[in-house]
Amino acid sequence: MKSGAKTVSEYLASLPADRRAAISAVRDVVLENLDDDYEEGIQYGMIGWYVPHRIFPAGYHVNPELPLQFAALASQKNHMALYMMGVYCGCAEGKGGETADVKWFKTQWAKTGKKLDMGKACLRFKKLDDLALDVVGAAIKRIPAKVYVKRYTQVLAELAEKKGKAPRKAAKKAAKSAGSAAKK
Repeated sequence: MKSGAKTVSEYLASLPADRRAAISAVRDVVLENLDDDYEEGIQYGMIGWYVPHRIFPAGYHVNPELPLQFAALASQKNHMALYMMGVYCGCAEGKGGETADVKWFKTQWAKTGKKLDMGKACLRFKKLDDLALDVVGAAIKRIPAKVYVKRYTQVLAELAEKKGKAPRKAAKKAAKSAGSAAKK
């Protein structure tokens, strides 16, 4: 359910107490493990963590005015969800391919004995006890912003090449920005 909240505090305050507690606990784990180059805010009506334009000026290729989203956390109608685009980045679209990070995540999760309810980039849960928070934290920590930007720009270039087209203007700009960010 998309929220009209403008701040993370407003978003949390709008939730029922049980969901607020669960979302807050997951948020705390993400914040404890998040690279300092990411920022937190409201994106797409949910709590989001993203690579700000000061780090990656090209932004999100579909809408470069938006910063590149890394992860998000939301209370949906029938569940809560942690969207981990950073872990999923690079998976082969429609081919069932998995990145090394997705394989690592699933292996670590399996060791906890908890049931994994995961879509492409979405980890669904109904209560906090459903989550292996240590695995979530480790997954977030594994991908600093500079690594994520490098992967993201590489995926854009590979997709453009696969389509047999010259990379789109946004992909070129993204690659240039990634190079600039890596030099800093």
